[in-house]
Amino acid sequence: MKKSHKDKIVVVGAGNVGEAIAYTLMVRVQANDIVLVDVNEDRAKGAALDIAHGTSFFKQVWVRQGGYEECADAQMIIITAGIARKPGQTRLDLAKTNVSIVKSITENIMKYAKNPLILVVSNPADITTMAVQQVSGLPAERVIGSGTSLDTARFRYILSEKLHINIEDINAYILGEHGDSQVPIYSSANVGGFPLEEYAGQVGAQLDKKAIAERTKNGGAEVIKLKGATFYGIAMAVSNIVETIMKDDNALLPVAHVLDESFGEWAGVAISLPCRLGWEGIVQTHRIPMDENEKKLMDHSAELLKEFAKQALA
Repeated sequence: MKKSHKDKIVVVGAGNVGEAIAYTLMVRVQANDIVLVDVNEDRAKGAALDIAHGTSFFKQVWVRQGGYEECADAQMIIITAGIARKPGQTRLDLAKTNVSIVKSITENIMKYAKNPLILVVSNPADITTMAVQQVSGLPAERVIGSGTSLDTARFRYILSEKLHINIEDINAYILGEHGDSQVPIYSSANVGGFPLEEYAGQVGAQLDKKAIAERTKNGGAEVIKLKGATFYGIAMAVSNIVETIMKDDNALLPVAHVLDESFGEWAGVAISLPCRLGWEGIVQTHRIPMDENEKKLMDHSAELLKEFAKQALA
């Protein structure tokens, strides 16, 4: 696919997450045309205007409200629409509702777009990624879930805090499900090239791996408890994915897509692994070295997602 003279990104869903994503994309100037699509057109228009009013402080970027026809020539489409979990609502009920929403959105996208590149953010992100790929019929590498990109960012933040080191020197992943069965990969984590354990020992830091993993897993819930919602973190994570793709950077990021048969028992499910991203989407998926326990936890995460998907996608 050749880049057009105008790089356009369509964001479907103009709620807090969609609006924050559009704003972050504008600030980092990753496209010169950002379109917000929402059933609540006034909300989309208001969000677009609010962001557009500040473009003079950065660079010329068109930010506007539009309809699904804008997907026809978009370089990327980001799906953020969905509802938040309500008191008393089960995780399965929420999943079924949001799956229904993203399926409808995907059908509308495919009316206009022939071979779109879709980034799925709507929760539960792994399940909705599977739903979008199923409905669109697109190759798995062109339907990317935000997956554990934010979980990994939280993990690296906590490790950098514990080790008093620049976060850019932390190389560590959270993989598997974007949810309770996520897996911290400690065995191959490193700090500026030093194995994590070795570096921690050299600086006299005690790492409570279980506590760090729990804090990482509960990071979103902590933010929601304190301020009612989380949207800046995911907006920055999505912006990083978008920048990697739009610049054809071939960088490795922990994102999700439906895995093929080469992944054995993980096949058919969307779980996060380190993926090399480029202009066409996922270029290659990598099997990161894991210890025996981490592999068992990844197997468990994949199995849980498979069983949940059977119910949510039925």
